[in-house]
Amino acid sequence: MHFDITQHNVGNIDRLIRALVGVLLIVAVFRGSSWFGGILGAVLLATAYFRFCPIYTFFNFSSDSSNEDVAPQGK
Repeated sequence: MHFDITQHNVGNIDRLIRALVGVLLIVAVFRGSSWFGGILGAVLLATAYFRFCPIYTFFNFSSDSSNEDVAPQGK
């Protein structure tokens, strides 16, 4: 397992969903929710920004269709 942040493994739709959920979780913290949601939201925003998810690398998965050499889907 090799973590290479320059190899993007988060696709555009996945990135958009991560950013929206991350923002919603951070806003929920300011409205009285648990601080854990804010941390999770920050992690989601970071993975959306960098287009790299370490968990995807661990499972050899990629939702980025423009980078097929990272992990062939379906295997």
